[in-house]
Amino acid sequence: MKLLINDVAVQAEEGKTILQAARSAGIDIPTLCHLEGIHEAGACRLCVVEVKGSKNLVPSCITKAQDGMEIRTNSLRVRRARKTILELILSDHHDECISCRKNDTCELNRLADKLNIRRNPYEGEYSRRRIDDETPSIVRDSGKCILCRRCLSVCGAVQGVSAIAPIDRGFNTVISPAGKKSLADSPCVQCGQCIKVCPTGALLEKNDIDRVWDALEDDSLHVVVQAAPAVRVAIGEMFGYEPGTPVTGKMVTALKKLGFDRVFDTNYTADLTILEEGNELLHRLKNGLPLPMITSCSPGWINYMEYFYPDLIGNVSTCKSPQQMFGTVIKTYYSEKMGIPARNIFTVSIMPCTAKKYERLRPEMHTGGLRDIDAVLTTRELGAMLKEAGIDLAALPISGFDEPFGAGSGAGAIFGNTGGVMEAALRTVYEVVTGKPAARLEFDDIRGLAGVKETSIALDGITLNAAVIHGLGNVRGILDDIAAGTSPYHFIEIMCCPGGCIGGGGQPISRDAGVNEKRIQGLYREDESLPLRKSHDNPAVWELYSNYLGEPNSEKSHRLLHTHYHSRR
Repeated sequence: MKLLINDVAVQAEEGKTILQAARSAGIDIPTLCHLEGIHEAGACRLCVVEVKGSKNLVPSCITKAQDGMEIRTNSLRVRRARKTILELILSDHHDECISCRKNDTCELNRLADKLNIRRNPYEGEYSRRRIDDETPSIVRDSGKCILCRRCLSVCGAVQGVSAIAPIDRGFNTVISPAGKKSLADSPCVQCGQCIKVCPTGALLEKNDIDRVWDALEDDSLHVVVQAAPAVRVAIGEMFGYEPGTPVTGKMVTALKKLGFDRVFDTNYTADLTILEEGNELLHRLKNGLPLPMITSCSPGWINYMEYFYPDLIGNVSTCKSPQQMFGTVIKTYYSEKMGIPARNIFTVSIMPCTAKKYERLRPEMHTGGLRDIDAVLTTRELGAMLKEAGIDLAALPISGFDEPFGAGSGAGAIFGNTGGVMEAALRTVYEVVTGKPAARLEFDDIRGLAGVKETSIALDGITLNAAVIHGLGNVRGILDDIAAGTSPYHFIEIMCCPGGCIGGGGQPISRDAGVNEKRIQGLYREDESLPLRKSHDNPAVWELYSNYLGEPNSEKSHRLLHTHYHSRR
């Protein structure tokens, strides 16, 4: 089709909207509620344009382009309409931009500047405000909500949870769990995907920065930190790096400058998890225990399972996540090895995930009466701490992680990708079962961003069928098959967030449509660059078994590194 947009000839494929046609030609149309492929409702009307022959302005995000259309995206009528719409939205928005933690990524703020709004002509009553901070992970502030409904779409259509909905009408409309209750009283899985798509500060992660600063200033505490694999290919985005750029060594230096006594690598306990989980799978195969076994590394997925599919608890691996295994090892083995009482050790995790804040507070996640993990910071919170301390990541030299938990394999690194846990497990399980070197380390059929992927490997007469799923909206069919006893799989990896941990709710907010793919490729580059690429080749992990745990799936390993789950239907 041929269109004329602002007197520029534009070609567009049939079925494309005016917005898509304009963007393909480099013509900017502002949007606020629109999320390509997820939320396309034309609710906010910021994207209105003038179409020759049409009486009214039309929303470009939902109006199909037609051959021969003549469109103005920047006429006086259009500009006035957009400005009025935005001024009306701002009239019910609490003005706290200086102190708002989302001020540097706030789309409302950016649009107000773009549309040259310098004062608000509309004054009057604000709608009723409620701040819900009852969950460990997410804070909801209705005073900053603009009713764009992006959060509804990502929670319902992408994650399949639908913990929130519009309640009441008109000026009294709020986005809330049923009965206007707290998120803590809803089936919210704490994944934080709503935070990533919220254009304002209406949804934020629970902030633990001050607790960590207090711990770092307390001379009686030995403060250790672990950094997850997905963090190292995302934190650089907050300091001008291209998404997916591994900045591991600079990140380690930055953490040491913040004052942490030891900086450790979560890749270490990712390798430990593979040895425990891989041997658990083999034990199930040999002893006729419930199959398929489903991974347990993603706390958002575990929450979802407990709410919606608690009958499948027996299929879920009993292994703690790498974060929680690390906390346990620090409060037991490390405490004894270093001669530091566990009560004087403060453990911090840097995670891409808001649900990790919830996971650390689960009633099962303690050892000897002490929490395994004392505080969780998201990637965004780490970036904020570094900026507060005046630390420029780009200007730092490279440092290595501290011993004894600084050595992780490439298999541990790819835990941050969808398919990475499965690929790491298959590298180990094959060699443990056959006693032969793996014929391949890369499993291309379970890489990439397809919602459901599958692979098979031959293990001494057994064909092991495996599946990989990311994004909770993709899991129901697979889980229903398991419940019906018709699943063809032996082993399933489920990651709550789209893309896996690299797309976690605590990652830097990006407008780059390909950001998840770039972060994934960054972790694969990490894997390829490391001297060890298989979890069972990590000598530091075997040292832990030799000196403390005995062997994978031993009684002591089970007591310290495994857990159990509960129905919360």
